[in-house]
Amino acid sequence: MTMSLEGIRVLDWTQWQQGPVATIFLADLGADVIKIEHREFGDPGRGMKAIMGTMVDKDLPFNTYFESQNRNKRGITLDLSKEKGKEVLYRLAEKSDVFVHNFRKDVPSRLGVDYETLSRINPRLIYAVGSAFGPEGPEAGNPSFDALAQARSGIMTSIGEPNQDPLLNQGGLADQVGATTLAIAILAALFARERTGRGQKVESSLLGSMCWFQQLYISLTLNVGETIERRGRWEQGNPLWNHYPCKDGNWIMFAMIQSDRYWADFCRVIGRDDLVIDERCKDMFTRAEHRVALIASLDETFKTRTRDEWMEILRQGGDFIFGPVNNIVDLQDDPQVLDNQYVMDFDHPAHGPIKIVGPPFHFSETPAVVRRPAPEFGQHTEEVLMEVCGYTWEEMEKLRIEEVI
Repeated sequence: MTMSLEGIRVLDWTQWQQGPVATIFLADLGADVIKIEHREFGDPGRGMKAIMGTMVDKDLPFNTYFESQNRNKRGITLDLSKEKGKEVLYRLAEKSDVFVHNFRKDVPSRLGVDYETLSRINPRLIYAVGSAFGPEGPEAGNPSFDALAQARSGIMTSIGEPNQDPLLNQGGLADQVGATTLAIAILAALFARERTGRGQKVESSLLGSMCWFQQLYISLTLNVGETIERRGRWEQGNPLWNHYPCKDGNWIMFAMIQSDRYWADFCRVIGRDDLVIDERCKDMFTRAEHRVALIASLDETFKTRTRDEWMEILRQGGDFIFGPVNNIVDLQDDPQVLDNQYVMDFDHPAHGPIKIVGPPFHFSETPAVVRRPAPEFGQHTEEVLMEVCGYTWEEMEKLRIEEVI
């Protein structure tokens, strides 16, 4: 089976989340991603003791943090502080297409694996950097984690209800968004190399990615010239762009932005013919004016039936735009999620059947496939060094004795 990036080799010198997730995209698309870890310390993500409050080894049978971010990769260990460690990396870089790291700005040059060095060895190499704050500016070399990017980008004060404290999104939102933009940059650079024959350095930052993620809100706010206050559910100007609680405690979401088009049919289907002729509801502007009262009234209506009952009534009643407000646990039973393999089962060789998030894209001819679990520490060191670099067993034994691998 041919895959989109089959034949592309990626050196993945990344840790934690932003970098490893970027290379997941490439690995899922068929690239041979070789994860490079320090021979003694490894990726700190391997040592995560708690993930979003859930204890590893107590509540979890395995480290989902590391496993979910490093599937489809081969793993080697290497000490880049040693000259022979650099020699190994140089031989790998000579025969690779992409080198990715997310260390702070001064680390690669200090270890001799900066862009200038590796591009001399391989001018066709795509050198990709996942940074915190971008390549320029007074804090370009500063360290960061996901939470700082969320805080600095403004998203913590734009989500949630009015008067709430700033909210931190769980699960590494900035890391995930930053990883996605980094993967896009790498793919674009690979495409450009096909036309020019030249590699280049590309960079995507957590801060820049979070600004892009909010580009509509940021553009609006900065051109208005003042902070746009957060709006609560009660203050939504369009009652058909809102979510409502049902009898069973579940919530239903509506996304009918062209509310005049749907209002009359919607009201009749849910048994509220009175709202069709109500003067407060004659058009989108009057509904916006009386939004608080209308939303409160619709709340009471939706509390009379369970969400499943409302979903069926609405499906049978017309061409409405709606859906469930899922709890994360609900995803494993959502047929739309399952049929597209956005959540899927994977037969892990060590842990048996586990739940994983599948690739978010589909290809008719070159499918993305989850082929292997995250590598054990140093699992493929000998395999990679023999296959890619041509090392012999005797040479690798010397490297091991010298604590290079």
